[in-house]
Amino acid sequence: MTKRTDDLITASVTHRFAASPEAVFDAWLDPELVGQWMAAALAESSPGTELTSVTIDARVGGTFTFIDSRDEDQDGPTGTYLQIDRPRRLVFTWLPEDGEHSVVTIDIEPAGEGCVLTLVHEMDSRWVDFVDRTAEAWARMARQINAAL
Repeated sequence: MTKRTDDLITASVTHRFAASPEAVFDAWLDPELVGQWMAAALAESSPGTELTSVTIDARVGGTFTFIDSRDEDQDGPTGTYLQIDRPRRLVFTWLPEDGEHSVVTIDIEPAGEGCVLTLVHEMDSRWVDFVDRTAEAWARMARQINAAL
């Protein structure tokens, strides 16, 4: 789903998990689990590409970096954690450039024996041509988290 305002656009994904909210939340911050599901998502989207490094400092103000075999300069996706409210909400920047607004908000709600994750990626409207690809990438990651759990 795409929503557009004058300066910002959003890509949204919703995914139902059989796992508990705590397990799904932790899958976003545990370096071993992130390495597992992110490697699988990367292999699905870019066959032959390997995840080579996952660095996570899971605290508000802490950062993360993911490096794969395509990153010759060893400068992969990065971000900073803005809010960590286990197991309900995780907010972080994603690939921020100077002056660019890119924030991912993950909300996790209990649902029956499992939970529902809603992810909203808010970004500068200049990325409008990539919003569908962005939503699909997040959906692919959610599917791989589901498989890992």
